[in-house]
Amino acid sequence: MTPADLSRTVLHAVRRAVDENALRAPVPARVRVERTRPGGSGDYACAVALQLAGDAGMPALAVARILRERVAAEPGIGRVEITGPGFLSFTLDAPGDSDRAVLDAVREQGSAYGHGGALRDEVLQFHHAREVRAAVTADAVRRLVVSQGARVRVSCEEAGEAEWGLLGVTVDAYGTPPATPSAPLTPIRPVPAGATAGELLERLGADATRWGLLRPASHDRAPLGDELLVQGEANPLFRVRYAHARARALTRGAAALGFTSESDAAPAPYEGPARPLLDLLADHPRVLLAAARHRAPDRVARQLEAVAHAFFDFHDCCSPLPSGDEKPSAAHRSRLALAEAAGTVLAGGLSLLGISAPAHL
Repeated sequence: MTPADLSRTVLHAVRRAVDENALRAPVPARVRVERTRPGGSGDYACAVALQLAGDAGMPALAVARILRERVAAEPGIGRVEITGPGFLSFTLDAPGDSDRAVLDAVREQGSAYGHGGALRDEVLQFHHAREVRAAVTADAVRRLVVSQGARVRVSCEEAGEAEWGLLGVTVDAYGTPPATPSAPLTPIRPVPAGATAGELLERLGADATRWGLLRPASHDRAPLGDELLVQGEANPLFRVRYAHARARALTRGAAALGFTSESDAAPAPYEGPARPLLDLLADHPRVLLAAARHRAPDRVARQLEAVAHAFFDFHDCCSPLPSGDEKPSAAHRSRLALAEAAGTVLAGGLSLLGISAPAHL
């Protein structure tokens, strides 16, 4: 990572903090980073927290903590420290270390990759109308905020349809419970679906119904036509699930050839078509946290579409399996590790949306 790359990374963290309402200050045109002076900590340092503190109406140390949380998980960053009155000091990873760290994290955490404790101090209560899209959206938002450590209760204006259970929806209480200071009512009111759960289940099934209800932003109408059932690339749900199934098939294929992705050797460099896919996997925890904070499961759906698209670009150019008389190599192991991580992220994201991820499709 060059100083210019690091500058862009910090600036991106500032923009994210502002977009997520964690920081209220104008985003600077650029962020200046400098080599750490003799006796200082880390490889580089910047004073952006001190620069933003006045406009944000916060102590520079508080601003620095907000930015550290968002920069520390970025590829190429080994460690972020806060020094003095609010300086950020960065220690960079050795080349390849950050890539391995992402893949190791996915392997270790499995479908829980991207879950965290950023909302662990929050107690939330969502309330929705007796309407299928509102019920499914509230359920998905519940899954998202719980994945980030929050405690949550969901209530509905009145008893819902019996078929809601077939969509994985649970409701803790009916009627309008009183709001409390620790958990004020937060309404979940997307544009209604215009159909009942029973009608949608009969025509589309549970998985396609949930995707059709959750993929559009809540203020947009939900397209619920038969295109959700098309078994082809034109259907984003099929493409996401097929990418997951293909990743699992690669693992089975490698086992049949007598090799796995696990290796103590350093991974081969991830460049070309592999780089966008790896960057999306590294960004997945941030996307989940933003989706939880904004009560926006559509962000997760769009992330899964992007991962699936990048997976096929990578797969078509850099096969993880040897062909013909070719022997499995370190490059194949590295590619397989990336493909398996993509499959894991797709499965975890679909699970948060309440959608199954079949290993065969």
